[in-house]
Amino acid sequence: MGKKTGNEKEKEDKEAFEPLSLESKAPGTVVLLLSSQEEDILVKASEAIHKFAEKGEENKVVLLGLGALEPLCKLIDHSNKVIRRNALMALGIMATNGEVSDALKEEDVIPLLLQKLAPEEDVVVHEFATLCLASLAVDFTCRVQINTNDGMPPLIKLLSSPDPDVAKNSLEIIFNLVQDVESLEVLHELGGIPPLLELLKSDFPVIQHLALQTFQRVTTDLETRKTFREELGFERFLDLLDNMDFNDLHAEVLQTVSNCLGDIETLQLIHNNGGLTRLMEFLFAPSSPEIQCIAIKCITRAAQSSESCNVFHEQMMEKVLVELLSAADDNVKASACQAIAAMSFHPCSKDRFRELEGIPIVVQLLHSESSALREAATQALSSLTHSNKANALAVYEAGGHEILIQLLSESSSITVASSAATLSNMAEQENIKSSILSLESIQALVEPLKSTDTQVLISSALCVAQLACGNTEREKFHKAGGLEPLVNLLHSNDKEVLKHACLAVYACAGDTSCAVKMCRLGALEILQEINQSANRRSSFSELAMTNLLNSNLPVKYSRMGRLSANDIITSGFFDAGQACVGQPFLTLEELIRQPLNQQRAIIVFNIPNEDAVDLAEDRKTSPTESEICSMKKGRITPKKKKEKDKPDEDVLPEKSPIPFGDVSVHMLIKEAKDCVYQLTDEREQYAALARLVSEVMGGAVPREKLHELGWVMDHSQLRFQLKSNVLPIGMINKGTYCHRALLFKCLVDTIGKSCTLVRGDYNRAWNEILLFKVDSEHPRFSVPCRYIVDLMHQPGALLPIDSPVAQQYQTI
Repeated sequence: MGKKTGNEKEKEDKEAFEPLSLESKAPGTVVLLLSSQEEDILVKASEAIHKFAEKGEENKVVLLGLGALEPLCKLIDHSNKVIRRNALMALGIMATNGEVSDALKEEDVIPLLLQKLAPEEDVVVHEFATLCLASLAVDFTCRVQINTNDGMPPLIKLLSSPDPDVAKNSLEIIFNLVQDVESLEVLHELGGIPPLLELLKSDFPVIQHLALQTFQRVTTDLETRKTFREELGFERFLDLLDNMDFNDLHAEVLQTVSNCLGDIETLQLIHNNGGLTRLMEFLFAPSSPEIQCIAIKCITRAAQSSESCNVFHEQMMEKVLVELLSAADDNVKASACQAIAAMSFHPCSKDRFRELEGIPIVVQLLHSESSALREAATQALSSLTHSNKANALAVYEAGGHEILIQLLSESSSITVASSAATLSNMAEQENIKSSILSLESIQALVEPLKSTDTQVLISSALCVAQLACGNTEREKFHKAGGLEPLVNLLHSNDKEVLKHACLAVYACAGDTSCAVKMCRLGALEILQEINQSANRRSSFSELAMTNLLNSNLPVKYSRMGRLSANDIITSGFFDAGQACVGQPFLTLEELIRQPLNQQRAIIVFNIPNEDAVDLAEDRKTSPTESEICSMKKGRITPKKKKEKDKPDEDVLPEKSPIPFGDVSVHMLIKEAKDCVYQLTDEREQYAALARLVSEVMGGAVPREKLHELGWVMDHSQLRFQLKSNVLPIGMINKGTYCHRALLFKCLVDTIGKSCTLVRGDYNRAWNEILLFKVDSEHPRFSVPCRYIVDLMHQPGALLPIDSPVAQQYQTI
């Protein structure tokens, strides 16, 4: 090649750009330089950015606003080692700011950062890559990304880094990762426990605290606890507890011990190593209340196992806990109550707490101003009194029932649930139940039934079931508005809530007015739906429905079409016909208020009061139409037979179900008694009663002349006369199968005999009776036989239940 001529060299010199020495005090200018193609500029710019970010939080936010994040993320993968390191240092420092960290989540930087954890990278790169990842790992989506990119293995290796900052950052990332269950398993599988234990020996408290916090989390996993035990982790923890130089770590050590004491193997290990004795020393040591509370928490956790509780029982732990109930700090007393609650699940401890006179102390704690302490005290009493009458009596003697009723209005769901559960336990004893009921406890349970907390609903419903055992209590509960929230609980999908709601419905349904109200609220339809479900049906729902129907016979007959011999009809019963699906069942009062209509008449059995009876007996006849109208208004025109000089009075008492009495039915009852009681043969008694019913309802009717009976016209005339759709059964002069069967059942039940009432189709109804006849093969024995009573064609005939004539009587 020839040499350049002078002219060429001169031209080249003129075109060359002279090197520029640039200095800038504007961060915006430096951020722009991060996009340069020259390595020297990138080195200086990234270093300047790092130094600027180190000076304060405001600078980090300024750099974010200037757009430094994106170019820095690109530069951490630069081929130049210095540029790569400087950019990573700048990014790591900036990422410690919350705003920068949030913005960094939007960048796809996690895979690049994980690459920088490789062993060949220098310590500085490890430090700032882990610092950046630690800021990101707080976020769930970032943790998922770290796991997806297999980030756990290099992080575990870096726990053993000689650089404390690298170890600390890596530990912080792992702590955040193990908040997710999947990472717990990964850490265990990759052998992360031994290096974690080694970090307990660190000279840096921040690393020790982080390691302990990580252990608190990882020891919630059973398999990890096993490894922890195998790696002599408990021995190391006990060494820390024995060393007062590490008293700042004791709280966190005890938290981890608490997690592990649920395993009987661990408990036995600690017990054999003297750890339980050391643990009990912490309960009374002149340490902080916080340490005492955590130590008690360890006891509470361990006491959930019966084997552990036996160990504590041998160590007289109950005595220690009772003494702690008198501690100065409310948190310590609350923790002691929780431990008592845990240990009281075991009968041996229940009795010992009572013998140590701990129950009156716990009762006194119910008066505390601390809501947390009241909450814990109610939990202790609930556990102490469960299936233990002696403890329930001790609570009662200490006056606990009075304050427990007041606590039913607390805002804490735990307090309310535990108070209701304790009252239920106490109410199993009749004398205590009476005292509880005298304090308006049944009314205090209404609000808890509206709770959204499952345990409150279970306990309060159980308490209602326990206390609503008499009509007075049920009436109070009804008036307080308790039935509506109770019925609403039947919609619950929680099996325990539903079970206890059914128990409470069963108890309340013992009162007719409550049963009627619950039916109006839809309880019957809900229970029918439940009992048709394979998943929700239970013996409790079936019992609730049975009792609800048994206490509301008009509904039972309407819905089920059958009354058994045990279903005794009383005054106020009415037949409103077969229930239609989806149609509400109206009360008698509602039916009476309806205007005349074309629907079937409602037949009512209503025994009159004495005034109406006196009037009828005086006349020896049924009331006239004008007198009936007066009775409907609640008054009669003639004066009373026995007090003729007195002014007119209301005929019916206040609680009469309808505004006029059925004087005719009263006379029928009297005639039935005279007719039946003079006969000794039971068969003849039923036959005579059947003939009486037939006689008053139009007499015998041949099957082929049923259409000539004219009962429809008779009922229409009576409805017009009474101006009501409700017809008293004693006023009916013509009746078909359904009317005669109803009257027969009413008379039979009233005079103390027994029969069923069964509804068929097309106005058919019949009565079944049970009689005993001599067994032809064994004359010394009698066998029960069921008969249908003929009230229509051959009144008084008893038709064997399976005979063709009986089948014909039941069908058209």
